[in-house]
Amino acid sequence: MAVDTHKHEKEACILQFYKIVLSWDYNLILEEAQRQPKRALGVKKVKNTYKNVEEYLGTFEPLLFEEVKANIARDIDEDEERVCQEAMVAECGEVNGFHMPMIICSEPEKVSENDLLLVSNKKFEGKIPTAYAFALVEHRQQDKLRLRLFLGNEVIGYNKDKTKSSQRRFSMLPIVCEVKKILFVQKICSLSTIVREYVALQSIRYLPFKDLILEPSDVDIISKDGAWKLAKPLMDFIESNHNKSQLKAINEGLSRKPFVLIQGPPGTGKTQTILGLLSAILHATPPRVHSNGGKQVGVKRGPELPIQEKCSHWDKASPWLSGINPRDLIMPVDGDDGFFPTSGNEMKPEVVNSSRKYRVRVLVCAPSNSALDEIVLRILSTGIRDETDHAYSPKIVRVGLKAHHSVQAVSMDYLVEQKLAGMDSQVGDKQKQQGGISKDKDSMRASILDEAVIVFSTLSFSGSTLFSKLNRSFDVVIIDEAAQAVESATLIPLASGCKQVFLVGDPVQLPATVISPVAENFGYGMSLFKRFQQAGYPVQMLKTQYRMNPEIRSFPSKEFYEDSLEDGPDIENQTRRPWHNFRCYGPFCFFDLHEGEESQPSGSGSHVNADEVDFVLDMYSKLVSSYPELKASSRLAIISPYRHQVKLFREKFRSTFGVQSDKLVDINTVDGFQGREKDVAIFSCVRANDTQAIGFVKDYRRMNVGITRARSSVLVVGSASTLRGDDHWKNLIENAEKRNVLFKVSKPYADFFSEASLESMRVVANPESPAAPMEVDDNENALPIDINGGVDPGEADWGGDDDDGGFDEDGGGDD
Repeated sequence: MAVDTHKHEKEACILQFYKIVLSWDYNLILEEAQRQPKRALGVKKVKNTYKNVEEYLGTFEPLLFEEVKANIARDIDEDEERVCQEAMVAECGEVNGFHMPMIICSEPEKVSENDLLLVSNKKFEGKIPTAYAFALVEHRQQDKLRLRLFLGNEVIGYNKDKTKSSQRRFSMLPIVCEVKKILFVQKICSLSTIVREYVALQSIRYLPFKDLILEPSDVDIISKDGAWKLAKPLMDFIESNHNKSQLKAINEGLSRKPFVLIQGPPGTGKTQTILGLLSAILHATPPRVHSNGGKQVGVKRGPELPIQEKCSHWDKASPWLSGINPRDLIMPVDGDDGFFPTSGNEMKPEVVNSSRKYRVRVLVCAPSNSALDEIVLRILSTGIRDETDHAYSPKIVRVGLKAHHSVQAVSMDYLVEQKLAGMDSQVGDKQKQQGGISKDKDSMRASILDEAVIVFSTLSFSGSTLFSKLNRSFDVVIIDEAAQAVESATLIPLASGCKQVFLVGDPVQLPATVISPVAENFGYGMSLFKRFQQAGYPVQMLKTQYRMNPEIRSFPSKEFYEDSLEDGPDIENQTRRPWHNFRCYGPFCFFDLHEGEESQPSGSGSHVNADEVDFVLDMYSKLVSSYPELKASSRLAIISPYRHQVKLFREKFRSTFGVQSDKLVDINTVDGFQGREKDVAIFSCVRANDTQAIGFVKDYRRMNVGITRARSSVLVVGSASTLRGDDHWKNLIENAEKRNVLFKVSKPYADFFSEASLESMRVVANPESPAAPMEVDDNENALPIDINGGVDPGEADWGGDDDDGGFDEDGGGDD
C-alpha cells in the first residue's frame, strides 16, 4: 500500500512539473535571459543546513526551475541545427487538464521522449507567431508523436499559486484540437534529466536518512549492528594492497555510517579504493556472526512437515531433482550462465556460497559515462576478492545509453541480446507482431537487474522507469565524481531507498555544470559532498599520489590540500624523462608570453589567443622532433579553458600535420580531461589583457585539474601580468619564479627553441650523484639543481631575470 502511495505521489509530482514548465511563455524566457540577471524573485541562497523539508525544498525547487529556464534559453551548439518541422494533427484528447494531440511529422526521429518542443501556427523565425506553446514528447511511434500541452494560465516563474493568462498559448487550443490542422514543431531541449532531479528533490521526505541530509552532523552515526567485519584472508589482502589513507576510508565504510565521504585528489588511487570498498562491503558480515564463532543466528521455524508434504514441495520447487536441471540445457557463453560474461580472463565467475547470508546489492553511479566505464573496466580486468581472497567476476550490468565498447560485454543491451539468442528461435510471427519480443525484452531487463550484484548507471539514468520495476532496492549506493554533480542529481539514485551511501570525489576539482547565472550565483552548483563538508561532516581524504612527478605535485598540494599530499614509492624516478635534460621541458614550467593578445571570435562568448597557438606549435614541433616517442595522442595533450581555442588548435595542427593530427596529439578543454592523464600536458591559458580579466579561468577547481593531468611534465603558456590579478594564479606564478622555472618569451617564438637557446638550458647529470641533475650556466659550468627544479640556493643564485610566468587554468567552456 505504501509503495502504491509513493508511486501515485511521484506521478503527481511529475505532472506538477510539466504543468509549470509547459505553461511558460517561450519569448518571455528569451527576453529575460538576454538581460542576464544575477538574481530572481523568491530565490534563496543554498545553505549548509536546513530546519525542515519545507525550508529545503523552498531553496532548491526555485533554483532548479531557474536552471530549466536557462536550458530552454540556451543557444544551440555550433554543430547542431535547430530544425522546424511541419506537422499535422492526427487526433487529440484531454487528460488531467493536459491536451494530448497525436501529430504526424516528416522527421520524428529527430526528437525523443521527454524532449521539450515549441509548437506554433507559423515558423518561429523573424516575426513571433501569433500562437505558440511548449509541448512535451510523451512517446514516439513510427512517424507519429504523442504530445502533452498545458494551455491553461501561465504559472509565474515557479510559484504554483501565481498565474496569469497567455493569449498566444490560448490561441493554440483550436489548432491542436482540430484533426488535419497544420502546425510547426521545433525541438528546444530535453527534460529527461531535470525532471528526474525534480522528482528526487520531492522524494527527500521519504528517505531514511532525511534528517542527516537536511542537517549534516559530525556525530558518528553507527548502525545498530555496529561495524561490520571481514574474514582474515580478505582483510589481509586489502591491507596489503591499499595505503594508510585508503584503508581508513574502507574501514569507515565498514562502520555502516549512512554517509561516507571520500575525497580523492588527483592520482591518489580513487578507483583502486572503490574496488577495495566493493570487495569489503560485498563480503562483510555483522559482528554478531563473528561473536557466535561464525555460526548464523538461529531462525524461528514452524512445525516440521510430514515427509510426503516435504517431497511435494521439493518437487514443485526443484523439478530437476527427478529429471534434468533446465539450467543445464543452456550452454555457457562467455560466462557462468551465458548471460553474465566474464572479462575473458582466468577468473572464475561468481558462485554464492550457501553459508553467505548477508548478500548486499550495490548501485554504482557517476555523473558521466566515462567515469563509470573506468570502474567497470577495472572490475572486468581484475575482478574483486571474496572472503577467501580469491578473485572472481561478480555479476554486473552496465545500464545506460552510451557504454564504451570496452565494457560492452556487461552492457544491458548486449546481455538482453544474449538472452534472446538463448530463447527458442521458433517464435511465431503472430507473437512478434503482437509485441511479444518487446515484452520479453522488458522482462529480461528487469531480471538482469534483479540478478546483478553490482549495477552501474549514470546518476540521471538511475531515475529511469527501468529502475522503478526492480523487485528490491539497493543496499549500498556508491557515487563517483560526486563533487561534480548538483545536489538534486545526487539524490536521484537515493530516491528508491538504501542503507548506506558513499560519496567519492574532490570538491577542489571540476564543479557541476550550471547553466543559469541566477542558480549559479545562489549556490545551486554546490554538490551534496561540498555541502556536507562545509557543514562539518567528516571526510576521509586519500593522501598518497601515484601519478605526478613531485615537482608537479608540489604546488597543488600546498595550494589546495593543505600540503598534505605525499608521493608514492619511487614516483620521482618513475616519472623522470629524457626531455627533463632541458630546463624548459622540466616537470613544471611556465612560459610568459607578455606580447600575446586575446581576442573574441565574432558572435562568440569564447576567447582565443593566436599567439599562444603559434608558440605551442613551435614547442610541440621541437619537442616531438627531439623525442619522437611523444608523437602520440596517448602521450601528449594540449589543454585550454576555451572551446574556441581548442578549435583553433585543432585547425592549426590539422593544416600543419595533416588530417591524422588527432592521432599525434590530444587536444581538448579542461572539462574534457577530467579524470584523465598524459605524460606531457601543454596548457594554454588564453587570457591576455590590460585589465587582468580572466573570466572563469579564475575558478581554482579548473586550475587544479589543468595542472594535474601530466605525469612527467606540465608546460603552462600564459600572460603572467594578466593572471596575477587572481590570488591562486599569483601564488602559482610566484612559486614558478622561486623555482626558476618561469620563462619570459618574446617574438619570434621560434628563437626560443633554437639550438643555441636550448643548449643554454641543458641540464647534465651530477657526477657525484647520477640521480641529481646539473644545469649548465652560460660559462658551461655545471650547477646543482634542487629537487623542485630550481638551482640549489646554497650553491648559486640565478637571480630573478624577469622570467615572470603566469600559470592559467582550464575553464572547460566559455565565460
